Amino acid sequence: MVRTSTVPEPLDAATSARLRRQPRSSTKPELALRRELHRRGLRFRVNHPGLPGRPDLAFTRAKVAVFVDGCFWHRCPQHGTTPRNNREWWQAKLDRNVARDRAKDAALVELGWVVLHVWEHEATDAAADRVQAEWRRRVTTIGR
Repeated sequence: MVRTSTVPEPLDAATSARLRRQPRSSTKPELALRRELHRRGLRFRVNHPGLPGRPDLAFTRAKVAVFVDGCFWHRCPQHGTTPRNNREWWQAKLDRNVARDRAKDAALVELGWVVLHVWEHEATDAAADRVQAEWRRRVTTIGR
């Protein structure tokens, strides 16, 4: 029996191998944000395995999950592009990434978490300000 897939195959084996080698965690923007938040005294879990989508940063007491998203992989409205070569495959791949993002966000919200997404192009200080403000808001609310 031959299986047919609605998703086209990657262009070639080299492309598949290259995609498998892409870092999934501890990217430069993620490390920069982690360093800044740690410098500010905030403590968090990294890639928390017990949560949907394994957030890049999880502030368990405040229930704040942070994902640092790459502009290409998560379709940034400012910088997201679709390659011309094997376009159909890339569109399907990137659409699945975005759908998976929305599903994990919904699962986390259902568990009482606040979800923040930081784009890789965001200034580290500005992103850290957003995360810290949400963390502070949640900790203050929980403490009441």
